[in-house]
Amino acid sequence: MTSRTWLALKRVASVSVLGIVFWNSPFLLQQFHIHTGPRDKPLSILIWDLPFNHNLNLSSNSCPTRRHKESCLLTSNRSWLDQADVVAFHHRELQHSTSNLPTAQKIPGQNWVWVSLESPTNTKDLAAWNGTFNWVMTYRQDSDIFIPYGTLVPRSSDKVDIPKKSRLVCWVISNYHRTQKRAEVYRELSRHIKIDVYGKASKKPLCPACLLPTISQYKFYLAFENSIHRDYITEKLWRNALLAGTVPIVMGPPRANYEQFIPGDAFIHVEDFSSRQELATFLLTMNDSHYQSFFNWRQRYTVKLYDNWQERFCTICEKYPSLPGRKVYPSLEDWFWN
Repeated sequence: MTSRTWLALKRVASVSVLGIVFWNSPFLLQQFHIHTGPRDKPLSILIWDLPFNHNLNLSSNSCPTRRHKESCLLTSNRSWLDQADVVAFHHRELQHSTSNLPTAQKIPGQNWVWVSLESPTNTKDLAAWNGTFNWVMTYRQDSDIFIPYGTLVPRSSDKVDIPKKSRLVCWVISNYHRTQKRAEVYRELSRHIKIDVYGKASKKPLCPACLLPTISQYKFYLAFENSIHRDYITEKLWRNALLAGTVPIVMGPPRANYEQFIPGDAFIHVEDFSSRQELATFLLTMNDSHYQSFFNWRQRYTVKLYDNWQERFCTICEKYPSLPGRKVYPSLEDWFWN
């Protein structure tokens, strides 16, 4: 008997339904994935490719116990493939190595997770993995494992600290393409109001440590997404605007979608105005009292960024007991573009 067969039998033996233990049922293993009762070993998650080749600190191989009820181990060691409970595949690396996907080595009962924080517009070659993945892990709220770019967490404070403002509007942009919607809106708006532009696509690059201090000097920040999709609300809002202490002017999904994440009085949406000139006039004529009102949310909330990949993968541990079994995505493309 091979080690893989023995591992599969052990997994079947651990499945109990109505008090009956099925000791030798490959059919049951393929048809059911039941997460019940305490585990006799830590949940193991194999990260097939480290996102963007980031050197994650997996020396302890564990997730913080506060995030889940079970012990959980993370590893990037591919030799764990035949024993991992979950294997996570980050799309950026996956799209360059389709032939290396270990489909033939997937063991019964193992769940594969497709991971991406890019928008559908910037995600290619999805059809190559039809019928491959059990769960998806993205910024979309309807993902099996939801990993937003940021969130607001409750706090209580009578004092709202707003950085001193000496400038009006800025934008930080790394990849400028004239055909993008955000570039079009910027050009139209800049005809009516001065906008200071920073980043790799400008003549004013910013060092990482300079980013937030620079933006905090401005009253408003252009939190323009590179493409418009449901729930695609990135660090442009969470870090560059809200964390920096400025008011975001957003361009992305509709206002109602933003209000599922942040209060409606915490931001300005470009689509709230009939023209770019009307938006510019609104910004130029805003009085101090009105401006201060955009920060009322700070009395109740503070910003939490989810920008640590190890923490993101640990979310699998937290969600694992409630994740659906017997699930396969026949078409990632259909789901993602829906």
